[in-house]
Parts: sequence; structure tokens; C-alpha cells
Amino acid sequence: MKKIESVKAERVFYHFEEISKIPRGSGNEKEISDYLLEFGKKLGLECIQDGALNIIIKKPASKGYENSPTVIIQGHMDMVCEKNNDKRHDFTKDPIDLVVKGDYIYADRTTLGGDDGIALAYAMAILEDSSLKHPALEILLTTDEETGMTGAMAVEPKYLNGKIVLNLDSEEEGKLLVSCAGGIRTKSKLAIEWIDKKENAKEYEIAVSGLKGGHSGAEIHLGRGNANKLIGRFLREITKEVKFNLVSINGGSKNNAIPRECTAIISINECDQEKLMDINTQIYDCFKKEFSQKDQNLKLNLKEYNGKIKKVFSDNTTKNVVNLLYLYQNGVNTISSKIEGLTESSTNLGVVTTNKQDVEYDSLVRSSVFSLREEIVERIKCLTEMVGGEFEISSAYPEWPYKIDSKIREICKDVYLRLFEKEAEIVAIHAGVECGLFKEKLGDLDMISFGPDIIDIHTPNEHMSISSIERCYEYLLEILKEIKA
Repeated sequence: MKKIESVKAERVFYHFEEISKIPRGSGNEKEISDYLLEFGKKLGLECIQDGALNIIIKKPASKGYENSPTVIIQGHMDMVCEKNNDKRHDFTKDPIDLVVKGDYIYADRTTLGGDDGIALAYAMAILEDSSLKHPALEILLTTDEETGMTGAMAVEPKYLNGKIVLNLDSEEEGKLLVSCAGGIRTKSKLAIEWIDKKENAKEYEIAVSGLKGGHSGAEIHLGRGNANKLIGRFLREITKEVKFNLVSINGGSKNNAIPRECTAIISINECDQEKLMDINTQIYDCFKKEFSQKDQNLKLNLKEYNGKIKKVFSDNTTKNVVNLLYLYQNGVNTISSKIEGLTESSTNLGVVTTNKQDVEYDSLVRSSVFSLREEIVERIKCLTEMVGGEFEISSAYPEWPYKIDSKIREICKDVYLRLFEKEAEIVAIHAGVECGLFKEKLGDLDMISFGPDIIDIHTPNEHMSISSIERCYEYLLEILKEIKA
């Protein structure tokens, strides 16, 4: 990466570049956790690595701040791993290739990891700088935020004393996050009955690609195409005119990322080839019109599949798999009546996978209202059972409710106005952050979340504003200076 010149935030960029060399996809955080632990130890600070590989590093208060309340600075060390098909990259061992374009840091056709690597970089720069003024700090860096928040769930209260939390997992500068949705992961499974491929059958591969995708919380309201749902719609349309048997269907890679690509292989009678081609043309035209503004690069490709196929889904399995995919809830469910423009509840059908025994549908349900979350889950469960499938839930995390009396919110508002001569925007979001879990585990915390501009997170186009990183670092330091007894 081209060197970034910045007096105030030089070490922030240095640390971000260093941690980008370490693979840290969700579930693969041992190396980055050990790196952070060793970093804290070299500074002579108290360090804790718990059983979930969460890291806590404690830095004493600077002179004059000994009686100030302890502050928890929090972020997560894992990242979403997405790449373009033309990029050769192994997220378990390859470093992220950073690229600077003007005011932005990108990765080379992979996710950048600014979400939430910038929190790590900020924290490391603060820990090593003895010239800063601040209260006692507890740096809390968690694991597995992106796939289940299991790191936050495992945090032990005995290790933390702070009652003020600065969460650095937001992506829009100037917006102070004070509330977020809760979430739960759902999984539906349909057993596959395999039969011999029929005589005079020919296989075709159907692929949806070129979609923007995005974060299933922050961007679900934009109405972008979901590749899994579009394939489901295409397959349902085929059933009207062509008899076919599914061979496989696979789309998406993360339940919290709107899927950009999905591929299905079907087996049809040779005599139905022209009908299939005509349907493909008609549906593609519909898709292009519907998504002309939201997903201009949408592609629907149909081609003959030349792989050797001996077994296909039975007629009944094909019917159930297609119907469940077609009817599976996806997108915005309700809009808040309390906060204008806020998505209140939604579902993202993020992953569809064909295994030897079954087809799995993996979704993430989000809601700022617990009862709505439960209602959506029950609806998906009911639908799954109607087609003979199995249903399970996991990785539930609570919503973060708005705190009426918040001292840290007032401090953050005042500092922002003083530094930038404009008011910060107080917001609630539909995406999930770990604050709800911390409130549940650690009690009555005074929390706020903010961060620099990070665009297109959870996609290979993810990029971070350099100037925004600098401003937010200055802002963070000024907030710490203001938290004084």
C-alpha cells in the first residue's frame, strides 16, 4: 500500500496495514488474537485473552484523570471474507492486498476488513501513545462478531469495570449510533431424495451474478437483488412450462451479506431446450427492468452443463426445494413508526447450499422489536414444516434500546460541534452491533457507537475514507479528554 502521510493518525494507518497481513475471517481469529495479546504485553500493560480469544488490554489513566470513570473502547477483530470470482485469494492464509485510490483505501477485489479493523488500529495507536490524556481504559476486542457474536456472548463481567462504552463499529462519520436491532439466525433443511437421471435428459447451469450485494442490515432497505431469491423466482417460472429436476443449487456465503451470486443446475428433456431458452430471455428482460436502478450489472446466464450427472433430485424434492426458496421471507418486513425511515424488521436469505443429504437455507432475521423477530421466525418455521423440512435457530442476540439519560451521548455531541462546527446526527440502525449483548451481560452501561466512513462493507468494493479516519481519530481523542471527573 502506498504510504499515507498523516501527522495525527500515522500510527493508525501503520497498524491497519500490519493487521491486514494477518488472516482474520470469522472463526479464524487465533493469529490476530495472539498478535494483539503480544502487542499489549510488549507495552507492559495488563492483558487478558479469554477462552473465546477475546482480548482485553488495560491502560491506566493519564495524570489528572485518576478519578475519572473507566472507559471501555470496543471493536471486533474478525472480518467478512468476500472476493470477486476473478480474484485468487485464500482468506485463511493470504494477506489483504491494500490499494490507495485518492482519499480511499480499498482491497484488491476482496473485502477490506475496515469493518472492524479500523477499531483495532485506533485502539493500538491509543495504547502505545503515552502523550494522550484519558481516563483508565479497557480495550475490548471481540471475536466472531460477523457470524454470531459469540465472542461478545463469552465476555466475562469479572474482567471489566468500565460503565462507559465507546463502540467503534459504525461506518458513517458524523452519525452517533444510540440504538440497534437484535437478530437471530435461522436454518431450514430439506432432505434430498436422489433418483437416477432420466433418459434423453440434458443439464443446464443457471447463474445469477453481478449484483451489488451489501450489508444485510445497513442496506437491506435499498431493495437490491438477492441472488438466491432471483434464482428461486426463475426456477418457479420454469415450472409453468418445462418439467425439470434439480441437481444442485448454491448461492451466497454469509447470512449477514446480501448474496451477489447463485448457481443452479437443472436436468431437462432435450426436447424442452428451446422453451428453456425462451423463458430465460423473458425473465432476464424482467430482471433488467426491475433492477435497472438498483443493480445495473445484474447478469442471468444460461448455458449447457457438461459435467457428468448420474443422480438428480426427485420430482417431489425438486418441487419442495423450489417452492421453499420462492416463498422464503426476504427483505424488509416492517418500517418503524417511531423513527422515520428506520427499518424495524427484516430477513436476509443469505446462503443456500446443496449437500449430499439436504439443501440448507441460512437466513438472518433482524428486528428492533423482540415480538416481531419471533413472529418472522415462526413464519419461516411454519413454511419449512409445510414442505417437510427441519428448522433450527441459533446465534440470537438482543436489541440495544435507546437510553434516555446518557452522559456520553451529550459529551460526544458537544465535542463534535466544537471540533467540526456542525451537529452530529443521532441515529438508530437496523444493523446489529454488540452493545445489546454488553448491556445484557455487564448491566447498565452508557454506550455510544461511531466511526469513519466505510462504504460497501461486506463486499469486494469495500473502501474507507482516509480523511474521515483522521477526523474520527481526532474526535475519539477529544472525547477521551472530556471524560474527566
